[in-house]
Amino acid sequence: AACGGRRSRNVCYPCPLITHLLPGCSPPSSLLLVDFNYGTEDYDAEGNEEPKTLPEGSEAMPYIDESPTMSPQLSARGQESGDGVSPTPTDGLNTGVDAGKGLEMRKLVLSGFLASEEIYINQLEALLLPMKPLKATATTSQPVLTLQQIETIFYKIQDIYEIHKEFYDNLCPKVQQWDSNITMGHLFQKLASQLGVYKAFVDNYKIALETAEKCSQSNYQFQKISEILAVRALLYKPIDRVTRSTLVLHDLLKHTPSDHPDYPLLQDALRISQNFLSSINEDIDPRRTAVTTPKGETRQLIKDGFLVELSEGSRKLRHVFLFTDVLLCAKLKKTAVGKHQQYDCKWYVPLADLVFPSPEESEHCPQVHVIPDHELEDMKMKISAIKSEVQKEKANKGQSRAIERLKKKMFENEFWLLLNSPAIPFRIHNRNGKSYLFLLSSDYERSEWREAIQKLQKKDLQAFVLSSVELQVLTGSCFKLRTVHNIPVTSNKDDDESPGLYGFLHVIVHSAKGFKQSANLYCTLEVDSFGYFVSKAKTRVFRDTTEPQWNEEFEIELEGSQSLRILCYEKCYDKTKLNKDNNEIVDKIMGKGQIQLDPQAVQTKNWHMDVIEMNGIKVEFSMKFTSRDMSLKRTPSKKQTGVFGVKISVVTKRERSKVPYIVRQCIEEVEKRGIEEVGIYRISGVATDIQALKAVFDANNKDILVMLSDMDINAIAGTLKLYFRELPEPLLTDRLYPAFMEGIALSDPAAKENCMMHLLRSLPDPNLITFLFLLEHLKRVAEKEPINKMSLHNLATVFGPTLLRPSEGESKGHLTLASDIWSHDVMAQVQVLLYYLQHPPISFTELKRNTLYFSTDV
Repeated sequence: AACGGRRSRNVCYPCPLITHLLPGCSPPSSLLLVDFNYGTEDYDAEGNEEPKTLPEGSEAMPYIDESPTMSPQLSARGQESGDGVSPTPTDGLNTGVDAGKGLEMRKLVLSGFLASEEIYINQLEALLLPMKPLKATATTSQPVLTLQQIETIFYKIQDIYEIHKEFYDNLCPKVQQWDSNITMGHLFQKLASQLGVYKAFVDNYKIALETAEKCSQSNYQFQKISEILAVRALLYKPIDRVTRSTLVLHDLLKHTPSDHPDYPLLQDALRISQNFLSSINEDIDPRRTAVTTPKGETRQLIKDGFLVELSEGSRKLRHVFLFTDVLLCAKLKKTAVGKHQQYDCKWYVPLADLVFPSPEESEHCPQVHVIPDHELEDMKMKISAIKSEVQKEKANKGQSRAIERLKKKMFENEFWLLLNSPAIPFRIHNRNGKSYLFLLSSDYERSEWREAIQKLQKKDLQAFVLSSVELQVLTGSCFKLRTVHNIPVTSNKDDDESPGLYGFLHVIVHSAKGFKQSANLYCTLEVDSFGYFVSKAKTRVFRDTTEPQWNEEFEIELEGSQSLRILCYEKCYDKTKLNKDNNEIVDKIMGKGQIQLDPQAVQTKNWHMDVIEMNGIKVEFSMKFTSRDMSLKRTPSKKQTGVFGVKISVVTKRERSKVPYIVRQCIEEVEKRGIEEVGIYRISGVATDIQALKAVFDANNKDILVMLSDMDINAIAGTLKLYFRELPEPLLTDRLYPAFMEGIALSDPAAKENCMMHLLRSLPDPNLITFLFLLEHLKRVAEKEPINKMSLHNLATVFGPTLLRPSEGESKGHLTLASDIWSHDVMAQVQVLLYYLQHPPISFTELKRNTLYFSTDV
């Protein structure tokens, strides 16, 4: 204080600190008056016990972490878990917050944040100290730096300082005079609204570092100033601060009741901050390493992720790291509690030695054992059921031990699904003869890895062998540098994270532009489900064009999905290039893109139009989302002369038929030319084609048969499903629905058989005859499973909810969370249909003739 500076937390900041280094100024008695080691005594309340500094020699813009670590003082969970990643809050973030306890926690969070904010302001002050004297000398005959250089190095620091000083000065008295009615959300909202200044700082960051480096090398006086101030480290602070500030917003929201006036303001501040971080990360390279290669160059991490490797005939989960000159395959070592986790290197291939096999070479690789779809579906259902049990336990405030046991079981099942669902091979050869085989769930991922490797291989790479020490250093760096931390299973996610969307996504793929030459083009659509991606729809091939106009609509069922991918292919018709491996896609990927399914953006009644840009190609598409509870509605048709939305008894009586004409014609067409179609009934038909067929059936148009013979088979299959879905009541009736649910739950086989057959007899004749007609058709489809990949279980999954789902009035009692609908009712509906599909042939006459063992009252 005696030296005229500002004292804060045992650190003195005198204004004339740097004057002894500038021309015409005399040095003070003590050269180093300031201790800039903030990481020791002044513990940063956000968990930064060590001050972050840039890797030596790295000029790259540091990656901004969007998932800040939870403060260890505020979250016991942060201490227990490996990463302690704080989740993205949703509207339901703080459900169950105890108001009194929450407000007390708010004060603790804010107190810690104020302490770190004070340190940050001091750091900015320290950075600004030399600016004034440097500017003063800039106009003299002996300038240390030019005005342009000063502006570049200290760009926007003054503005950032003033923003945070004002924020601190307004927040500090509120925390010091704390009471439960205090509001401060507007302060955080204002702080977030000024992030544009940080954007300008970030855009200038790299050139600021380069300028500071050049000035240090060419000017001894600035070099000394730079060393004293640790300019490089301090210039990093504003970038680090934006990331760390989002942590406080996470924590505040967790402990702010949703009816508190601050809650929406904090939510808004967090949304702005996260959007800012996302936009910054799109403009910069991923996290970089400072590992040195054998040639003495910097080795950077380009990409990493979890992949399934087929090793010695069994599937193993690996963490694969792609560096600038090497691909490294590792697995996490098992470590004792409290010990640092480490990776164990399984193998590595220098990129100079890495080659991809040609399709001909792939033929000699061992065939991949693919898990049947019905086993995967069974596992999904088990996981959904466990999820529901966890939710029930939490709602009933069950024992934490029981919840942990369920979560462990869920993780085991999800891990099995993650290991066994991928089936698309990704092969890598080492020039020295060794081959490696990964299995991926999506052609998108295979393309991403291949493109990333091939891009690096365009550089001048040389083969090398790592010594054991070099390999140890490289593997040791993996844990610190990885960008993908957790195995992609939902049980690894925090309860507060978005569960994804459940329901139906309607997508219209309009057109594409940007192709340099004519080709046969089509698109596929993928969505994520249970931690991996699944292909859900495919447009028709548009022949010999540079501007395909598909204009095809698809309805895609979502199971907790968060992303939509679009891949654009060139169709290969050259039979000589076909690969014998069933899982290998030989069509050439022209482009690929991915968008996040933001619930706010897609959950509107209107279509949302968008464009995905991919390798210079632009694909235009529209989408809208229907939640599962909305899609459960069965709305009777106002036009009783048609067939859709009209009771089955009315239609059969009008037609004087036992089975509706639409059902007979669609089934006949599928059996004629679609029974060997891969994914028949599972792959979506084009929605516009389905609507056209719906219109002609409703109008009883005489051209129905001609139209059916020309129509894509998936559209015909989709029309049949739509007919059953739009019945005003399900084919197996609302009245009997509770009894079907009880019957399928019986454990005694004889009792179950008796009950399930009795329930069929209780159906109205038109419903029963139509059901038995459909049942025999689905069994014939399943007989072709080796070709069409549709098992009885797959077909039960597709048709079960369609045939049993109650109409809206009946289903209200069954509806809970969107994810629970899938797990509870749908699982039982699938099991009911599967029971009848697996049953020996059921004859209508025999069924009716059989003596009733018990009352027909249900």
